[in-house]
Amino acid sequence: MRTPIITTLLVAAALGGCAGAPGQETSPEQLTVEVVSTLPHDPAAFTEGLEFAGDTLYESTGLAGQSMLTAGPPGGPPRTTATLPSPLFGEGVTVLGPTLWQLTWQDGFAIERDTKTLAELRRVPFQGEGWGLCHQADGRLVMSNGSSRLTFRDPKTFAVTGSVDVGRDQLNELECVGGDVYANVWHTDTILRVDAATGHVTGTIDAGQLRAQLNTTGAEDVLNGIAAVPGTDEFLLTGKQWQITFRVRFVPKSA
Repeated sequence: MRTPIITTLLVAAALGGCAGAPGQETSPEQLTVEVVSTLPHDPAAFTEGLEFAGDTLYESTGLAGQSMLTAGPPGGPPRTTATLPSPLFGEGVTVLGPTLWQLTWQDGFAIERDTKTLAELRRVPFQGEGWGLCHQADGRLVMSNGSSRLTFRDPKTFAVTGSVDVGRDQLNELECVGGDVYANVWHTDTILRVDAATGHVTGTIDAGQLRAQLNTTGAEDVLNGIAAVPGTDEFLLTGKQWQITFRVRFVPKSA
């Protein structure tokens, strides 16, 4: 009678092990960009952050002594401008109704501003570097610092509330869309679509054709601006010192 019992136990253990095993992650969807239209972009703008709020496009630019934040119609002259005093280096930006947050790179603080006037309201310190910034529907901030980690922050206090590891470093400019975070990988033409809840990369977007159209050769003239166009499935993409902003869709990549 021992053999049937042992067999039963082994089968049960095997089934239990299968039931408890973590599900395998699916491979990221391979996507590319389909250009819908183009808009002029300031070729002097060292783009670090890009975000729509209503019909207004906000752009944060870097370089010490040249950093600015602008707000205005996409492709048109800005209606409002704020200049960061030297030696501050501007980084990502995200708009939360009447106020917005703008990161600085290595200066150790984020700047809260009035959305309409861009006037500085306060500075809140944080540890490490600031790269990209966006916010989810509940207002939770998502921030990158050049590592493989996305950090979640409270929209009022800027305090850290959690984080996820994406498994690929050099995460830079961010755009939040639903439960996804689109993150461009610095010094590449790649944008990752990341599940914010898990850090799992669900899509890899090849935007290399855009730089090819620009014929740019500067080592730092890289893709670094992602803004979802409200009410559509389209995005604005631009880069540091690009003369063009591209309006695109993300579509499956041909085999």
